[in-house]
Amino acid sequence: MPETLARYAADPRRSRGRVHEESAPRYRSEFQRDRDRVIHSGAFRRLVYKTQVFVNHEGDLYRTRLTHSLEVAQIARTVARAMGLNEDLVEAISLAHDLGHTPFGHAGQDALNECMREFGGFEHNLQSLRVVDQLEERYASFSGLNLTFETREGILKHCSLTNARQLGALGQRFIDRRQPGLEAQLANVADEIAYNNHDVDDGLRSGLIELGDLSALPFFAEQLDRVRQRSPLAHGRRLIYEVVRTMIDTLVTDLLDSSQERVASAAPGDIDAVRACTAPLIGFSEPFAEAQRALKRFLRENLYRHPRVRTMTQRAQEIVVDLFQAYSADYERMPKEHSLRAARDNEQAGRSAGARVVADYIAGMTDRFALQAHEAMQGNA
Repeated sequence: MPETLARYAADPRRSRGRVHEESAPRYRSEFQRDRDRVIHSGAFRRLVYKTQVFVNHEGDLYRTRLTHSLEVAQIARTVARAMGLNEDLVEAISLAHDLGHTPFGHAGQDALNECMREFGGFEHNLQSLRVVDQLEERYASFSGLNLTFETREGILKHCSLTNARQLGALGQRFIDRRQPGLEAQLANVADEIAYNNHDVDDGLRSGLIELGDLSALPFFAEQLDRVRQRSPLAHGRRLIYEVVRTMIDTLVTDLLDSSQERVASAAPGDIDAVRACTAPLIGFSEPFAEAQRALKRFLRENLYRHPRVRTMTQRAQEIVVDLFQAYSADYERMPKEHSLRAARDNEQAGRSAGARVVADYIAGMTDRFALQAHEAMQGNA
């Protein structure tokens, strides 16, 4: 295990800094400070009641955005340590990457994006950046969390050219078609590993998909066979846990081996040399990349589009649309701090600015709160 940072890792002593200058922390690195600020944020706490696939009240054991973020951080830190990357930075990015997610998972995001179509749209990745840059209100000297450039770079995984041009140095890599640092790349792939494999676990737990169905995927069938040979008495939940654990271990091993080969071939001298690359250096070998794509296709067709999930999705989208329309028609139906800001922004910058405040408010809701707000709204209609 490397005991020091690799030359191409993000070094907190050479950070590009924060938007608002602050004195250096005495007992922590700059990236530790970022991680701690994320953990103490209100948006992070609310992730416990925001779901992955299933609406929060469907069951207590399904993944939430909080448990997912913790699992992403665990995977990312494992690889970071083995490669000599900055564990604190990769953890900060992993824990912050879903802060902008709406209630009801991707169903809520799709609905809110449709509501905001004429006002610039809505994308949870950009919203996560908006949360840490503007929406959190915890410090007297600035809005947001004032995170380092490197953490914000990792949070912003995707960005349209239109939005990139409004983000200055942070958006420049999307215009130049360059890469973020290795820690940001790693958090992105760890997110994919956690998302796919833990949705398999939740899908099997719910009974919406079966082991037999998944066995049609060569990669899954291979891992299932390995587990059965290693633990022939395993069955039920234990068998599923072992298979998912084996899948993650196999993917992480390939990711580490493949990424180390790419980094060795590119031989970047520092993080800026990593950023100058036109292609990511963190990634799977092609056979494992295809295995992940096949798993993603399977989940899309058999879990995310399952009739039960589609029913939940449709209901969730109706709730988000109803809330958006009601709040847009009457800002005073929102709490005072939001209604005042929406009215002010609408007056100063037009309808799109007011709509953005409404979107901010809805995106910050948990599944439970959105359901309660909708029920209350209908009761007062």
